[in-house]
Amino acid sequence: MARSCPISFKEIDGTIARINAMFITLLIVTFFITAYTSILYFLVIDLGVRLFGYYNFSLIFNFSKLVKKIFFLKTKMTDAGAKRLATFFGLFFVLLMSVLSNFHFDNALYITGIILLICSSLEMLFNYCLGCEIYHIYQKIKLTFLKVIMQKR
Repeated sequence: MARSCPISFKEIDGTIARINAMFITLLIVTFFITAYTSILYFLVIDLGVRLFGYYNFSLIFNFSKLVKKIFFLKTKMTDAGAKRLATFFGLFFVLLMSVLSNFHFDNALYITGIILLICSSLEMLFNYCLGCEIYHIYQKIKLTFLKVIMQKR
């Protein structure tokens, strides 16, 4: 099975997605330094707003557009499917971090946060989507599972 990302045939600005990843990385690092859970709550709201398509209400998205405009960065269009999946994973990890923080499960919190930092840093620095790799593994497992079910019939 060839590597694949979810494809939506809708394109978004990949430059803004990378700037979004930069802000998420900075906010998670800030959370690790300060331990202010309000940062995590802000990220949950912002990622949720973007996941449901209300980009104009996302502060991170609006700041990203401003940064792109200030630094005259070029637009690089990319398929929205992979970025939507990455937003979903980001929301999941931030929600998990919020819960772990509230219950003071510090080791699990730091592991989860480091995983999110790695993912967002890879996107920010190298335009590499770890979510696509996870999606590929999911598709492979799903295909294997369907083959097993079909053989039992």
